[in-house]
Amino acid sequence: MGLDKHMEADFEVQVGGGAPVIEALWEGFVDLRRSPERVYEISEAATFPALAEALLALNGLDAPLWTSKCDVWDPHAAEMEAFEPGQSALPERHHAALACYIDLLPRSSLVFADWKDAEDFCRRWVAQIEAEEMGGATHDATHSATVDLIVRQAIAGEAEGFAITAYLGVVADYRAGAEEALAAALRHFVAATLSVPAP
Repeated sequence: MGLDKHMEADFEVQVGGGAPVIEALWEGFVDLRRSPERVYEISEAATFPALAEALLALNGLDAPLWTSKCDVWDPHAAEMEAFEPGQSALPERHHAALACYIDLLPRSSLVFADWKDAEDFCRRWVAQIEAEEMGGATHDATHSATVDLIVRQAIAGEAEGFAITAYLGVVADYRAGAEEALAAALRHFVAATLSVPAP
């Protein structure tokens, strides 16, 4: 059986009330817009090449956004709810899970000036993610892939406004399948992102 061809996507706004704030120009920030050759200085990109490819594309000249921070990790059972709604642990048919997040900000400015602008961008982004088919994965294990876009307050130097954290998660039959599934999900995510008009 082939891999699923679509990714479930959704978005929400988490502002105030103790919600996380994105600090875009943090101490370890690597500006891939100006120095793409430094991508492998980012430890997560060095250990997961598909993330490196995604970061380079998302910071390219034609991209509507730029990236600030990222991570890749093995989700705990409690986190599985986000990847398979209604599940609090790995479903019986799956034995591996993998997730990543990327903080993204508008290329036309350091931050979104208004959370409604970021929300509107997310709405169009989700529509594009769901409209495009997910290709490039041919392994015989099935998987489930999701992306959640979360609008948050953000600080980029002296600029204050809003940005978006994209969470991608996959579950698969085994670890190698999860890695392949996340790589495919990232390719799909990037392709959809590059198709969304700049904010």
